[in-house]
Amino acid sequence: MKSFLAFCLVLGVTAASAHGPLPMLPRARSDLVRVGLTDSDTTAGGTARLCEQVTFSRGLRYAESEANVLDVAASATKADTPRPVLLFVAGDTFTGDRAAPELSRQIQDQAMCFAARNDMIGVRVNYRLAPSAAWPMGATDVAAALSWVHGNIDLFNGDAREIVAVGYGAGAFHVATLLAHPEFQTDRADVAAVVLVSGIYRAGKDASDSEKAYLGTDPSQYNKRSVFPGILNVDVPIVLAWAADDSAGIVAQGETLKKTLCGAGHCPRSALLRSRDGIASAFGLDGSGDSLAEPTLLLVHQLEARGLP
Repeated sequence: MKSFLAFCLVLGVTAASAHGPLPMLPRARSDLVRVGLTDSDTTAGGTARLCEQVTFSRGLRYAESEANVLDVAASATKADTPRPVLLFVAGDTFTGDRAAPELSRQIQDQAMCFAARNDMIGVRVNYRLAPSAAWPMGATDVAAALSWVHGNIDLFNGDAREIVAVGYGAGAFHVATLLAHPEFQTDRADVAAVVLVSGIYRAGKDASDSEKAYLGTDPSQYNKRSVFPGILNVDVPIVLAWAADDSAGIVAQGETLKKTLCGAGHCPRSALLRSRDGIASAFGLDGSGDSLAEPTLLLVHQLEARGLP
């Protein structure tokens, strides 16, 4: 799975992240459930190098389904102050991509370790998949995961007031759907900024089999199940990106969303990524330049500069 690209989208968020009063820090919950490993294990190669001094807490239950688990990555050295949180919601398709689960984990671990090594907390959200979990379960799972983060991230020295939700592919639709449909928003499911990459935001009659598995086979329902017009009311920074090798349909989805948001006076920053391939290239770790590390850290500094209420 190429979900690390969702992380790339953070490069466009600007100081526009000031969006009203910040919520009070939540009280830590006492029902933290670890259903998987708590470890600092990493795979060989680049991931192991990047994940040095990073501790993983894996398989933390945030809702009732066996699929409702998340992982948290943090630096082994605790910072003096609570750290911003990057919450990754990934998925190539609505039905998932289990062709190479270990490769998928390595890619996502790299993004999380980049966050942890730069004084942030990385959170990876697993959620229920179609066809057994149809619309709007992806969005409601994201809401539940965010509520969990608000209630527990301080246990990992994370700051719930500085959550950036990063959606890639199907994950971008789930994040956008949650923002666009207030009826799915639970208590303490707010975010400081949103980044969306290579997503679909309104399906059409030419919907793919994966989209139909999640949204249903009746095209007359697609407009109601899209992110429009609710996304126009969102008051947090929205950043859009897609890759040069994305399909024409994915590119058109991003361009349409950008144009619509700009027309509503909430114009997002957008970025065209050169390729979906290579985490080393994406973060300049291979010496190719064009590193996303600096703009990502700039985003974090901008969030922190908002100050306390």
